[in-house]
Amino acid sequence: MERVVTVVPEAGLHARPASKVVQAVNRFDADVSIGRAEDDELVRADSMLSVSGLNVAHGESVRIVAEGPDAADALDAVCDLLTTEIDGEAE
Repeated sequence: MERVVTVVPEAGLHARPASKVVQAVNRFDADVSIGRAEDDELVRADSMLSVSGLNVAHGESVRIVAEGPDAADALDAVCDLLTTEIDGEAE
């Protein structure tokens, strides 16, 4: 399963948003990868270093790929995080 979404959080996939993605992924029995939509290279979404290392900015599109028993739920959770503002982000 895979989806392409546009990153909404102002911080992109840095610090807090990346942490929330990793936490979400780790709740599911699924292998989830993420990368820029236009690139073939994906990284493991359960690694804070890998996710934040993508240096994805607000407004960029990312491709999320999930496999495993909970793939659909993991994909939904990650997409929801990336397409909404993070609480308290504007502070």
